[in-house]
Amino acid sequence: MQFNIEEELKKLPSKPGVYLMHDETDAIIYVGKAISLKNRVRQYFQSSRNKGPKIEQMVTHIARFEYIITDSELEALVLECNLIKEHRPKYNTMLMDDKTYPYIKVTTNEAYPRVLFSRTLKKDKARYYGPYTSAGAVKDTIELIHKLYKIRTCHRVLPRDIGKDRPCLNYHIHQCDAPCQGYISQEEYGKNIAKVLDFLNGNYAPLLKELEEKMKAASDAMEFEKAIEYRELLNSVRQIAQKQKITNSDMEDKDIIAMSADGWDAVVQVFFIRDGRLIGRDHFYLKTYEGEPKSAILGSFIKQFYAGTPYIPRELMLECEIEDQELIEQWLTARKGHRVYLRVPKIGEKEKLVELAKKNASLVLSQDRERIKREEGRTIGAMKEISDILGIPGIRRIEAFDISNTNGFESVGSMIVYDHGKPKRSDYRKFKIRTVKGPDDYASMREVLTRRFSHGLEEGRELKEKDMPEEMGSFTKFPDLLMMDGGRGQVNIALQVLEELGLDIPVCGMVKDDNHRTRGLYYNNMELPIDRNSEGFRLITRIQDEAHRFAIEYHRSLRSKEQVHSVLDDIEGIGPARRKALMRHFQSLEAIREADVEALAAVAAMNRSAAEQVWKFFH
Repeated sequence: MQFNIEEELKKLPSKPGVYLMHDETDAIIYVGKAISLKNRVRQYFQSSRNKGPKIEQMVTHIARFEYIITDSELEALVLECNLIKEHRPKYNTMLMDDKTYPYIKVTTNEAYPRVLFSRTLKKDKARYYGPYTSAGAVKDTIELIHKLYKIRTCHRVLPRDIGKDRPCLNYHIHQCDAPCQGYISQEEYGKNIAKVLDFLNGNYAPLLKELEEKMKAASDAMEFEKAIEYRELLNSVRQIAQKQKITNSDMEDKDIIAMSADGWDAVVQVFFIRDGRLIGRDHFYLKTYEGEPKSAILGSFIKQFYAGTPYIPRELMLECEIEDQELIEQWLTARKGHRVYLRVPKIGEKEKLVELAKKNASLVLSQDRERIKREEGRTIGAMKEISDILGIPGIRRIEAFDISNTNGFESVGSMIVYDHGKPKRSDYRKFKIRTVKGPDDYASMREVLTRRFSHGLEEGRELKEKDMPEEMGSFTKFPDLLMMDGGRGQVNIALQVLEELGLDIPVCGMVKDDNHRTRGLYYNNMELPIDRNSEGFRLITRIQDEAHRFAIEYHRSLRSKEQVHSVLDDIEGIGPARRKALMRHFQSLEAIREADVEALAAVAAMNRSAAEQVWKFFH
């Protein structure tokens, strides 16, 4: 049916909700929220209103709209954030980076706590420090903590597993006190953890004094190797202490946010302050429109960034008021579970920090303009080139598949995903071929594609029955384009599978020349040439190489496991535990082959009967 905009505008309810604008290809080009859908959506189509260049341009592309009613404007805000992240509409101000930040996790919920690297913040009674902007710095800090306080790194459940196995290498190199053996009491170990917590809270003075005293004592005793070790530890602690600069005296957690915009590009700079200390800073690129007000750009950034980050500070210090400020405050407060404030400082130290963030944003924008354009060309620009060559508008998600085997041995399939021109590794999948015997790549590809899309359809039906959004499934997101590593044969296999499952997804093949290099794309029974110097061609090559790499890595891992299995696990009475015990004791298969029955029987977990079976197998 033809969508009559004038008629549909009359049906809009005067209720809060979210509206989605579609273009002629039915792609979602804009997502917005409203306290009254009727008033807000009608504004786009009123010629008397001053809409600005972005909205003026967008309205010319609207073919239809839809809306979702919510119970409140706050609910509409949450739904708007989720839909923007899911669909990445063309006319929304988009955050280009999708970063996660690391934490240092101290498992104080365990009897013998550990210090771990974590990218998630969970309600598990552990202590979390961060987020930090540098994963490398976090790993260095954790390594230093292990050296200083000899904290365990193993996954053993203590005290249950005390004495069950030998101490690990860390004990022998004096980087762990081996609580797994009971060599340190829970009370003493707890004192070390208390020092760790003190260190992570920024109290470095006692440790610096202790290390300096130990260095001098070792030097006086002419134990120069120890003195050098203490000196290196001392320098490491000083480096970390210098990075933790005090920025203000109120000891609060806050983020300082400012931006710089020029034309269609914007950069937002964020300073992360925790317990009054500047623990790091980061910048974020946004794709916006010329003339977009700062209040709208900053508001879009805050909604997108804090919808994804697991930690929200008590205060956000902004360079200007933003759109829907009170509503965003309510939303952040609900997410954090405590009051969150959005403030615009006018004088004093906080205003200087905002100004410093703004200067940094301007510097990044001016320095990185060319790099941003190059990156866009490699990703979004390359995807547009492929769209233009194939005549398929709006390609965002590409899935590519490959098969790997050695003469039909341990055949595997790989599925890789490129989203907006970048690899989306969280969506990669591996398939172990179940139904095909021997080196039959066509049959193997048929099995992989059938399993991938059947699983997606089934998962989608299950989620629909439970009234849950489809995006919660791991296979429900289907590609805009299926790219096969081959020509007509591979493409036809994919088209047959999709037709059998009732799916309409474009499929193209990568046609190779006599030197096995891609020379063009095979689509709709035609070979389409592609410029080998273009970014689109380079992206296709990266996709091809990545599909090969992922398949070969999986195949190698299975092949190495099978080689170990075929030698030891085929012996009657030898399971995983005895195999590990034999390898740990003898170090090699050759040594096991040369051992006599008595030597084999002396191994832990072995007995005389099992030893005889091993000896008979090799002799």
